[in-house]
Amino acid sequence: MSKITAFENVTLDGVMQAPAYKDEDRRGGFEHGGWATPYFDSIMAEVASAGAATQTALLLGRRTYVDFAAVWPNMPDDNPFTKVINNAQKYVVSETLDEPLTWNNSTLLKGDAADTVAKLKKQSGTDLVILGSGALIQSLMEHNLIDEFRLLIHPLVLGSGRHLFTNGGSFGKLRLIDTKTSTTGVLIATYQPTSS
Repeated sequence: MSKITAFENVTLDGVMQAPAYKDEDRRGGFEHGGWATPYFDSIMAEVASAGAATQTALLLGRRTYVDFAAVWPNMPDDNPFTKVINNAQKYVVSETLDEPLTWNNSTLLKGDAADTVAKLKKQSGTDLVILGSGALIQSLMEHNLIDEFRLLIHPLVLGSGRHLFTNGGSFGKLRLIDTKTSTTGVLIATYQPTSS
């Protein structure tokens, strides 16, 4: 059975919206796009690379997939993550996208998110990493399908934006299993869901 890890940049107030660049996601009039980029350092790169070095596939929601598919195929090869992300198997959970998907190594999982991901988790044999994809994470949390949360918690309060854990979302207890701190003050915390 595959392990599913949510690998997410968040602020101290829990915002996950548009961490990479200014106009990444302007929903709700969000004006703080690109907030995570100034904090990136070698420790964060090492953590991201360690996750990419293992045999993993990406699990993405529709919105994140569409955004990534527009950006990553055009990224320069000197970016250490370009080849990893472009060559990775990508599973895309969507009820609105149609095949064929344009980005290489992309497979559409159509239908109910929890059902299709639960089947994939049982059959895949390859661990899955979720990047972005807040709505997908919420759906999977409701069905206890996420095995690990690796949160890069930035020393920043934005006061607005879409949150990783939403009001009215699923209840969950987490156990801290590892922490690291970057040179820029980002706390890299790894949690596993627990029933006790």
